[in-house]
Amino acid sequence: MSTENTASKTPQGPGPAERIKQLPFPPVTKNHILNCSYHSWHPKYRAVTPKARTVRLPSPFLAYLREDGIILPPDNTDNVEWSDSDSGIFSGADGDGEDDDEENFDPSIHWRDMHEEIKQVIDELGGKVAPKLNWSAPKDATWIAATNSMECRTPNDIYLLLKSSDFVTHDLQHAFDDTDDVAGPTPEIPYYVVLRKWITLNPSVEFRCFVRNRKLIALCQRDLNHFEFLFKMQDKLRKTIQEFFDVRLRDTFPDPNFTFDVYIPPPHDKVWLVDFNPWAMRTDPLLFSWMELLTLPELKEDEPQGPEAEILSGANGISLEPSNQDAEEINLFTPEFRLVRRDDPEAYGFTTPQYSAHKLPKDVVDASRGGEGNLMEFALQWKEAQTLAEQQRAEDSAEE
Repeated sequence: MSTENTASKTPQGPGPAERIKQLPFPPVTKNHILNCSYHSWHPKYRAVTPKARTVRLPSPFLAYLREDGIILPPDNTDNVEWSDSDSGIFSGADGDGEDDDEENFDPSIHWRDMHEEIKQVIDELGGKVAPKLNWSAPKDATWIAATNSMECRTPNDIYLLLKSSDFVTHDLQHAFDDTDDVAGPTPEIPYYVVLRKWITLNPSVEFRCFVRNRKLIALCQRDLNHFEFLFKMQDKLRKTIQEFFDVRLRDTFPDPNFTFDVYIPPPHDKVWLVDFNPWAMRTDPLLFSWMELLTLPELKEDEPQGPEAEILSGANGISLEPSNQDAEEINLFTPEFRLVRRDDPEAYGFTTPQYSAHKLPKDVVDASRGGEGNLMEFALQWKEAQTLAEQQRAEDSAEE
């Protein structure tokens, strides 16, 4: 979507400030966003993805996710044969007419079938899963989980993460923001919760790959820490990912421009497809900038690059162009592969923690666990500290 200010445009064209705002993205449409939704691509690539199940989310549950506050179903609702009169869910079950207490209210009464299906899927996948919605995983909300991770063993673990995540809120309320056809008809989004079998991933071998015009042009680490062993494996990893892309994705994904994430566990010869992301500003380019990725030169199909170019041109400048068959056998384009070096700022522990913008201060979290009384005490202490600080600043100013 263009953000240029037409009033400031001169006959010579937009100024430097405008050019910065107008990255040369191809049009990003709602269909492009939907193509990157898990439910759209997973059936086609199921054989090369980690084991997972999808559960369709009914409208009442979507309304529950959008509501303020976090009320979880009670833990004693495992019995499928339940009713309002004998379950003890409602404090007003005896007909006293009083409002239900939050601690006794069961929000899953409106989406009981989905609740039971999620419990069944968790059992089928070994008792532990990692959840996500159509596009985003609630990685920004792991601070609220008992495991401090996305490992979930009960439906309530899943609901807590989903309700606490800004990433999930974006999926629900802003999925089509900044698309070029934002004014056009909005297709209905079939929302799913994706439950992946829980495994402990090694973040050092997760990579993000960038595809432009159906060419793999760049790839990089997803985890922004230094791993020395990756540099020795760089050529092998690039080749493995390139082959995977050529065989599995290049001609099968519906859009020519996209990004995809992969996981390559030891012995590093098998690629697992983790996710797709749109070729758009909302996707984190990690070790690249979007300006780099958008303007990186593309070679023609019959144009060699790197060492092959030197060999084919010859030391004396005489052209030694190969036959068409030879050109097809030579990899004419090598995608740029970036790793975090030892002296890169990302390799040190002084950077801002990941997703820190979505977390609460520890003091606030600790106070909230003690109930309303602890929160009030914390607020009074904070106010007193602010008053003392203002007094100290006033005294310092007077002395000066």
